[in-house]
Amino acid sequence: MLLSGHGFQTTETAGDGIRSPLCQVLNLLTEVKRAIFPTAVAASAITTLWPTTIVHAEAPPEHSQLSRKPIYDDLPPLRSKPQPKSPTEPSTSSPTPTDRLASQIKRARLTLHGYSASAETRFNDFMSTLLRQERSFTSTIASLAPLESNERIMPGALYVLVAAMSGSIITRNRNILLRATVPFAVGVGAAWVLLPITTRNVADLVWTYEEKAPLIAENHMRIKGAAQEGWRQVKEKGEWIKDWSDERVRDGREAVEGWVKKGR
Repeated sequence: MLLSGHGFQTTETAGDGIRSPLCQVLNLLTEVKRAIFPTAVAASAITTLWPTTIVHAEAPPEHSQLSRKPIYDDLPPLRSKPQPKSPTEPSTSSPTPTDRLASQIKRARLTLHGYSASAETRFNDFMSTLLRQERSFTSTIASLAPLESNERIMPGALYVLVAAMSGSIITRNRNILLRATVPFAVGVGAAWVLLPITTRNVADLVWTYEEKAPLIAENHMRIKGAAQEGWRQVKEKGEWIKDWSDERVRDGREAVEGWVKKGR
């Protein structure tokens, strides 16, 4: 028996073409090898040419990571924050009865708060106006009788009141025009004599209010002008009467002196 190439060749050594069992086994193995050899070669070529692992550009292969144990404990996975819903996103579901009740309560609370804030604002404005008027009134009253005037208000006011009452008593049996004007004129005259500074301040204050009514201010100015003109004429007449009386007294004295001289 001779072995050559990929098979075995046998020689007949005994008899007329009788093969031994060993030769039969060798021939069978040779046939199997011839059938399996191309398939094995193709499988080895595919295994050699096709890569079994994925090459990563930055990370090492998985088997290298699993070969070493990490020195730190595994961290829990980070939970992503829920994204807030956009207010402009329309709601896909209809509002529940609880949501409708909450909206109605919110609207009622806002309305009540608006009314209460408006009432509080109006009350604060009213109190501010009241305090402003009170401050203006007290400052005005204090400015009517300044301390530097040295005028005693209480006895002076009582004297003015007594003078007005005396004018009313004098004209009690006269006509209604005199009973209405004489007490007022006597009282005003007494105020100008007894409390001149206070009376002037009161007159200025009354004039500021009269300026707001042009008709009253015009009548006031007309009456004031007539009163001043009458006072001027009274002063002139008084001076003329004084001069005339002085002249008559001087003439009488001269006449008496002449009689006395003649009697001597």
